[in-house]
Formats: sequence, structure tokens, C-alpha cells
Amino acid sequence: MFFSASASSARWEDRADAGRDLAVGLAAYAGAPGLLVLGLPRGGVPVAAEAARALSAPLDVVVVRKIGFPEQPELAAGAVAGIAGTVCTVRNEDVLRYWRSRDPGAEDLFAAAAEEQLAEVRRREELFRPGAPARNITGATVIAVDDGLATGATMRAALGAVRKLGPGRLVAAAPVACGSTAGLLVPPPDDVVVPWPNSGLEAVGLAYRRFGQTTDTEVRALLGVEGD
Repeated sequence: MFFSASASSARWEDRADAGRDLAVGLAAYAGAPGLLVLGLPRGGVPVAAEAARALSAPLDVVVVRKIGFPEQPELAAGAVAGIAGTVCTVRNEDVLRYWRSRDPGAEDLFAAAAEEQLAEVRRREELFRPGAPARNITGATVIAVDDGLATGATMRAALGAVRKLGPGRLVAAAPVACGSTAGLLVPPPDDVVVPWPNSGLEAVGLAYRRFGQTTDTEVRALLGVEGD
């Protein structure tokens, strides 16, 4: 999806610009034990790459897929995430409640969609980390980065998957949140870093002047994956 933001709403030129801003807020984590930055593909990776570069930290991914509400696919009814063999599925109960009111088979449809997206998570893990295991997370300081928080479902799924691997400290970071981070991230991570919290924007893309789709090729290049 491409958003054309007005001057009154846009705060950053693009995801890289936002990542540099986010890195300022994350500066206290430079040199933290086992520091690792995990981008949420695809849009979170360009943001995470700038943060990782500023913190002199390795960059990796935690793959997340949104489970969209059929009538409005960009609205997350939930999300599924996977990393290093762990999986976490989260539900957006407000959206699911509305879905159930319109379709008595909503729960079955949600379960089928979750399985479909899990298969895509596994495919993308191999695409973005071909033949290589995820970096060690146990006891590490892990910063999960997305390009923004709308419903919070994808970040909650990512945090849930990472949490199963026993990080020493788990941080959620994004340049912008459409609502309150306290409401979007339940259960909460150890820390939340959002330079523009509770922005009041209707969509994350409105915070950016350029918010085109990030491609798989771009993600692989940022991760240093060579070849096709």
C-alpha cells in the first residue's frame, strides 16, 4: 500500500529517516549484553537497519504475518510470528468480535488463515535467513523494530515468539504508534521506545512522506543475503 502523506501529518521522509530518529531514542542500549536488533519484515527492516547501524549491533529478523479481516485485509484480526523454531499467534479480540457478529464461521476462518500465514512465515524465514540459524537470543538484549504500531498485533506476535527464547531484556521499538502503546502492547515488554507515541494518525503510513512497499529483495540486501 502507498500512502501520500500531507505535510501536516508526515514527520519522516521514509523508513530510513525514521530509523535514524528511532536510533536516538535507543542510544542507551549501545553496548548492552548480547545486543541484537530484530526487524519485522518487511517494512520494519529498513527502520531496524538504521538502528542497528547506529548501535553497532547485528541485524536479524523475526518474521511476522498479519491475519487480516476479510472485508478489510489491512485491519489485523491477529498475527502469527516465528523465529528459531518458536511460533506465537495473537488475536485482536475487538476485530474478532466484529467478525463473529458478521459471520458465524469466523473462528474457523481465523484458524485457517493463521495456518496459511504460518506457512508463509516459515517460507520467509528461509528466504531471509537461508540455511542459517537465528542468532542466539537466550540472555541477550533484543530490540524488536517495526515501522509503526497500528493495532499492535504484529508486534505482540513478534514479542511473544522472541520471549519464548529467553532474552535477558526485550524491547519493542517503532517510530510511531497510532494509539497508546500501553494499550497496544499487552503483555508489555521490558521497555517500549516510540518517538511519536499516541500520534492520533489513522494509519502508520501517514507519518511518512514516502511509504511504498518494501520488497523481499530489499530486505535480503539489508540482511546481507546474497544471490536469488
